[in-house]
Amino acid sequence: MSQFDLTGRTVVITGSSRGIGKASAIACAEQGANVVISSRKQDACDAVAAEINARFGEGRAIAVAANISDKPGLQQLVDASVAAFGQIDCLVCNAASNPYYGPQEGIADEQFRKILDNNIVSNHWLIAMAAPAMRERRDGSIVIISSIGGLRGSTVIGAYCISKAADMQLARNLAHEYGPHGVRVNCIAPGLIKTDFARALWEDPKRTEEANNRVPLRRIGEPEEIAGAVVFLASKASAFMTGQTMVIDGGVTI
Repeated sequence: MSQFDLTGRTVVITGSSRGIGKASAIACAEQGANVVISSRKQDACDAVAAEINARFGEGRAIAVAANISDKPGLQQLVDASVAAFGQIDCLVCNAASNPYYGPQEGIADEQFRKILDNNIVSNHWLIAMAAPAMRERRDGSIVIISSIGGLRGSTVIGAYCISKAADMQLARNLAHEYGPHGVRVNCIAPGLIKTDFARALWEDPKRTEEANNRVPLRRIGEPEEIAGAVVFLASKASAFMTGQTMVIDGGVTI
């Protein structure tokens, strides 16, 4: 059996109706996992779940809409996932917000709070809901999709970068807490990926060319190129890895 085999495992992924989240859900399903698709809009979740079920067999995916800013909604996501598949084996905190581009001094208080609440506090909530059952079973993997923004400064997305650095520390703290109980917590830090979420950073051809020139691989990434790392962290292949941040950025941070 492959170390990457996820047969019979259940993976819950927030923000999985598109981009990195959708690519990760498909990649996990390819390895045999049951997947829970979640984002704000039920119809978008339904479409992805239907696509996965058509490809990999009916019942392999369910759709549960949830807004990451809604704590009861996140609890419903956990409850529905357990009701459908019995347990959550891997939780992928992928959904995030970034409503502001510009200098740090120009960000409004409500924008700053939204970024911190959605990118840090919501992850804390969701992990606290899913982790106790993992701890009882002494088995589970939690993955937070962070960003290389958490490793470097920015004059354009500073608050977002602050939140993503905090996610890395959240993973380190929780790795200490849950490690003795067999539960692993890790981050993935993508570079610039061609997603709708990052569209403002890549849709301008001039800006894309400038970005590509700074990347050793001379291009921006694709969602599928992050999905493989999600499979790795969800599977037994990463059984001795916790509290770490995997940087996948085409080499830009070197």
